[in-house]
Amino acid sequence: MFSFNVDDQIDIEMLQQQHKEELFNLIDNNREHLRKWLLWVDKRKSAQDFESIIPLWITNYANNNGFDAGIRYNGTLVGMIGLHFIDWKNRETSIGYFLAEQYQGKGIVTRCVRALVNYLFEEMEINRIEIQVAENNHRSIAIPKKLRFTQEGIKREGQWLYDHYENLIIFSMLKREWKHFD
Repeated sequence: MFSFNVDDQIDIEMLQQQHKEELFNLIDNNREHLRKWLLWVDKRKSAQDFESIIPLWITNYANNNGFDAGIRYNGTLVGMIGLHFIDWKNRETSIGYFLAEQYQGKGIVTRCVRALVNYLFEEMEINRIEIQVAENNHRSIAIPKKLRFTQEGIKREGQWLYDHYENLIIFSMLKREWKHFD
């Protein structure tokens, strides 16, 4: 099954059924933090809620159509990262991620995204990668900015969050623009 070593502290791994309790605990312990930006958080009320979702993640990966995977920092599950649908005709995809509040500010997601972008451009021959971020999610916005993604524009009221719409900032990177920045 999919596993990707980012560096000596971080691994990205495909989550299996045996990880559902660990994943639920991660989400439940960060519910208020994640709820600010993710609509699906309230739908995850127990580990059993992942029993039908995890096979979908595995199927997407098996069909070469993206993935949803856990981020492990020194062995602890601290977040998730994923590729949404891969448009093979246009060779483009988008990256999404979330991180436990207590692990923010350590560069974990930035390092994951950098490694994933390198892999997508070099190994999978993707041409365009997009990241959409809620306009008020300043920590998340810092990631594509630090990696020198281009801000393309704002998708006005592009995401419904419980009781209001959020504008989404659209960032992109093209293969010809990418350089490995440290």
